[in-house]
Amino acid sequence: MSDEVERALAPARACLLRGAQAEASRILAEAREQADSILRQARRGAAEVVDRAQARGKADAAAAAAAERTRARDQARSIVLGARQEAYLDLRTQVLAAVGGLRTESGYQGLLSRLITMATQAAGTGATATVQPEGGVVARSGDVVVDCTLPRLAALAVDELGEQVRELWTP
Repeated sequence: MSDEVERALAPARACLLRGAQAEASRILAEAREQADSILRQARRGAAEVVDRAQARGKADAAAAAAAERTRARDQARSIVLGARQEAYLDLRTQVLAAVGGLRTESGYQGLLSRLITMATQAAGTGATATVQPEGGVVARSGDVVVDCTLPRLAALAVDELGEQVRELWTP
């Protein structure tokens, strides 16, 4: 993208990023609580599995316990990764739902005007812009398509959070 387009997109990006960050902050406590609960459950489950393995007997306990601990660690890791994925998808879903509400906000028409301008400039000469029912706009010029719909911009904003999303599951 050209510097002009980047500058033109900056207010919309900033607005969407602030909204995504506010939404992320709002669900951060809930996501942490869910992740902590899942971690406690996984640890309890892993401890129970390890205890059962140790009770099987001294003769084959070393090999069996090692295999069981490995399986329990793998299972616990799988549960933790699943919880992280669920928290991320929950954040993404909530951000997409929240961005849909922008269409009813008083400043939406101004945002839409800026999106139309940015999208048609980015698409190039002769571009036409079509306002989309989900909010935002898609501009086309020849083979060039510029998607400035609210869901697409919100998804990009969540993706832009990158490492900041890790805070959802880091105690």
